[in-house]
Amino acid sequence: MAKAAPAEQLKLLELQGLDAKLKSLSNRRRSLESDSRITDLESALGIANGELGAAKVAVHDAELELKRAEADVEQVASRIERDEAKLNSGTGLSKDLVALQRDLVSLNKRRSDLEDVELEVLERLDSLRARQAAQQQIVDDIQGSFGSIRAELDEQLAEIDAEATVVRGKRAEFAAGLDAGMLAIYEKTLAKRGVGAARLFHGTSEGSGMQLSPGDLAEIKAAAEDDIVFCPDSGCILVRSAEWAGPPN
Repeated sequence: MAKAAPAEQLKLLELQGLDAKLKSLSNRRRSLESDSRITDLESALGIANGELGAAKVAVHDAELELKRAEADVEQVASRIERDEAKLNSGTGLSKDLVALQRDLVSLNKRRSDLEDVELEVLERLDSLRARQAAQQQIVDDIQGSFGSIRAELDEQLAEIDAEATVVRGKRAEFAAGLDAGMLAIYEKTLAKRGVGAARLFHGTSEGSGMQLSPGDLAEIKAAAEDDIVFCPDSGCILVRSAEWAGPPN
């Protein structure tokens, strides 16, 4: 059985306290890194960006449609301008001039219809542009919220990292003064069990929070003071003291 002086074993509780602090800081870091607000905002931003992309495509398509409508109107207007100039010149046969007048009536009707289409597309484009602007604002608002929360979390993470650096320094300095063999057992136990050492206090293991059975207690009491003993439930090193062995007041 591994051994270490009782006074040396007592030091494990201070080491465990430092490790517990580091574990707490690590848990806080994980909690901050998985903050549900960030997850929710990332999801919302993905949806909002998707809708913004769709709005931009709709605006682009409507702009192309408007250009085609404008080109159609311009083409008919140019034809009307040429025919009116020809008609106003008075040259040509009478029947040709009559036919030209009929064409102008048809062309003006065609231009009116095309202008109605152009107006409809323009109104629709205005509506689509307004929708795109509104969706852009939603994206900007989400990104603003995301940035604020991210900055808040980054500040807290930086504080945790700074504190963890201090605690790790204290731990390294403290561990350097411990019995090497005992420390090796503690480190192995900590890595395997999550808790390296705990008190045996009035028959209760503070590593598991459980009252030990009479048989386990008898076995531990029979061990020498410098024997390193373990909690039968949690597997951590049990640190004993005569002061803690008596019945509670």
